[in-house]
Amino acid sequence: MCSPHLLLVLSLISCFNIVIFFLYVDAISISNNTGVWFELIHRHSHKLKTEDNLLGPPKNRSDRIRQLLESDNLRQQVIASQYNRKRRGISVYDGKETAEIPIQTDTGSDLTWMHCKYRCKGCPMSSPHRGRVFNGNDSPSFRTIPCSSKMCEDDLIPYQSVADCPSPELPCIFDYGYANGYRAIGIFANETVKVGLHSRLKIVLFNVVIGCTVKFIGDSKLDGVLGLGYSKHSFVVRLAEVFGNKFSYCLVDHLSPTNVRNYLSFGDVKHTKVQNMQYTELLLDYMNPYYCVNVSGISVDGKMLNIPQEVWNITGKGGVILDSGTSMTILAGAAHDTVVNAFKVALANFEKIEIPGIPVKHCFSTEGYNESLVPRLVFHFADGAKFQPPIKNYVIDVARDTKCLAFTSGGWPGTTIIGNILQQNHLWEFDLGRARLGYAPSSCIISDT
Repeated sequence: MCSPHLLLVLSLISCFNIVIFFLYVDAISISNNTGVWFELIHRHSHKLKTEDNLLGPPKNRSDRIRQLLESDNLRQQVIASQYNRKRRGISVYDGKETAEIPIQTDTGSDLTWMHCKYRCKGCPMSSPHRGRVFNGNDSPSFRTIPCSSKMCEDDLIPYQSVADCPSPELPCIFDYGYANGYRAIGIFANETVKVGLHSRLKIVLFNVVIGCTVKFIGDSKLDGVLGLGYSKHSFVVRLAEVFGNKFSYCLVDHLSPTNVRNYLSFGDVKHTKVQNMQYTELLLDYMNPYYCVNVSGISVDGKMLNIPQEVWNITGKGGVILDSGTSMTILAGAAHDTVVNAFKVALANFEKIEIPGIPVKHCFSTEGYNESLVPRLVFHFADGAKFQPPIKNYVIDVARDTKCLAFTSGGWPGTTIIGNILQQNHLWEFDLGRARLGYAPSSCIISDT
């Protein structure tokens, strides 16, 4: 499915969505036989062509923040919907052998699909697509999944499989909707996927569940979605199994110099050396497809804040997900006002500024600003690990001479979302085999050899 010069459009999902700020994946590179990595390009990056930015280039810093918050709002709607279904005891998810197609990973999907054509009885009618299209009829390993199968009736329900099955031999159909109103309609199939390594070696994944999308309602630029959420059928889990059941990513500010890169890697890839790698429990299967963590509290300037423990309880009304698909950090319930109020005393001498269209509660003039005046924020995990992000990750530039606290308010009951801005300048390792999350400060420089 991948080649060294394949252009992907990626937006990782994790509890976090592991991808990304709505990132574009530029190229796949191989470091050695034990790992593979992808460069991730922020949608506002200068590396991205203007016509490839689905929302259009931001006019200025505040417009950039508005675009990020607009995407955050759509993503939060998806997560909130899935969260509410979880609380009610409902399922959370409502060419040849190698396809080489630009793919975008949606921020709320673990279904991998591509624009496709396949002629069969009972298949949905195809609609034209101006990009490249995978032809399932030309692939000897392409096998549709029958609508009468247990997989269609049970396993694929989270991927929005259609219950209607007029005849047992007809393919299982999906009608996958997204928060922005887009819809992908097609058939489920098992396919062989090849991932290229160096020296022309390839890893072959058999019977990977993919969606063959024959009709798409939405932006026609999209050639597909690479689903990176956690579930037994997701592509990220299948690929991670080959490389020691782990993957990682590293995020830097998209305005960083060109010699540093965001990346997603599988297996053992030679990163910049990191020190003081910490590990905490990764809560799997609590709110698939997201990766959840067990937070016990937040401290500011060394003092634990008085936030009700129910805010952090993933088995109750709260919980925390680490989501690279969300930009700002969204604090649910009482957590938001408690955290913002903890900074107000330190920032009281700076003129407060209201920015139209930006729903962030505390923005201020930077006249006389110095980072040394800002208290340190720390997330405390239940097993004793601590995450202390750099100050620039939660006091951010939003306009000329204006900074804001990078927190927005979430509803209650609801999920707290640690967004990608707070995660920047860190390496994050998802060890699925050991159900643990590793993290450490990093420059995100990676070796190609």
